[in-house]
Amino acid sequence: MTTEYFQGSLAQRDPLVHQALENEKKRQQGQIELIASENSVSLASLEALGSVITNKTVEGYPGNRFHGGADFADVVEQAAIDRAKQLFGCSFANVQPHSGTQANQAVFFALLQPGDTVLSLDLAAGGHLSHGAKPNQSGRWFKIVSYGVTRETGRIDYDNVEQLALEHKPKLIISGGSSYPREIDFARMREIANAAGATYLVDMAHFAGLVAAGVHPSPVPYADIVTCTTTKTLRGSRGGLILTNREDLFKKLQSAVFPGVQGSAHLATIAAKAVCLGEALTDEFKTYGANVKANAHKLAETLQRRGVEIVSGGTDTHVVLVDVSSKGLSGQRAQDLLGAANITSNKNPIPFDSAKPSEWKGLRLGASAGTTRGFGLAEFEQIGNLIADLFDAADADETSRAALYETARRDVADLCGAHPIYA
Repeated sequence: MTTEYFQGSLAQRDPLVHQALENEKKRQQGQIELIASENSVSLASLEALGSVITNKTVEGYPGNRFHGGADFADVVEQAAIDRAKQLFGCSFANVQPHSGTQANQAVFFALLQPGDTVLSLDLAAGGHLSHGAKPNQSGRWFKIVSYGVTRETGRIDYDNVEQLALEHKPKLIISGGSSYPREIDFARMREIANAAGATYLVDMAHFAGLVAAGVHPSPVPYADIVTCTTTKTLRGSRGGLILTNREDLFKKLQSAVFPGVQGSAHLATIAAKAVCLGEALTDEFKTYGANVKANAHKLAETLQRRGVEIVSGGTDTHVVLVDVSSKGLSGQRAQDLLGAANITSNKNPIPFDSAKPSEWKGLRLGASAGTTRGFGLAEFEQIGNLIADLFDAADADETSRAALYETARRDVADLCGAHPIYA
């Protein structure tokens, strides 16, 4: 029995899970991934995630653990810390948050009391659930004041942010989110936070990889605290980071993560974080980041040329936010149309959209995963035209649509076959 336990494969011991994972690998290999919050980790990261360090339990931080036998755990976590500090040019880093949301939760725990006021970007304007959305704990425990974007430009109205900050005097002001496609004026937000006497948090979950590659402004010199995920544009394992240059805040953040909102560290995930952070320090990654931005711009440009409206008129990041109502579609229908051609995307609210997901008019697209598998400008132009073709044929007769989808699926298969992931 012991031999079988340590040597039996997943296929032997759990055929159902094995087959589901094999099917998921085939799905990823055969579909064009345009969900902006997804990417493909390296084989090295996969090896770290599946390593024996998952057996080790530790609480606390390197050099100060509550469990013995942590020598190699300390090596792994310290490597992740050191690489995060080097990559983002900050003095302090906590690499234990299980997700970006829990990184944000730790910030709230460290700085706020229930009922305190937080000023953050509205969810429909590109914000994030963990910044104060009503269904989230952050929205239930704190007083949330939301700022938005202008109807004309789809960009943040900084004068309105300043007005709200001076009126409500929030303890915390947050920049960043899940679908805002433009660069944020960190210097202006810093000035606003100073004027209001607020702590300034930047959640760079989506554009952290672009910052790491040097192709996007860094919030680190301006923010009191920066949080991010290690997935998305950093193309690492799922997990969070907290960064700061302020030693006084870092001490609070350390205890906020453990024992404040988390228990034992997930060491296999931290090992994979260390791997992805090391990969992000290479020249190869700098080229990747530049390609992500160029490919996203090409995708947006192609869709615009085909009459598809892009929120804010374009993108400065990897995110392309599409107003599919310009083609008479809802976000859900657009997502389904692309899914039938093996192109994966997600419906999303756009500024001033309905609160009901079934009525959302947006579709969020991203260039990160496609760029990882090797797609360049030509491929993203082809993908943009494919998307526009599918939108234009949404109400065509069944015969015409069937022919179009046969062609589209073949084109997708050819693109994926020419740029394979995982042997």
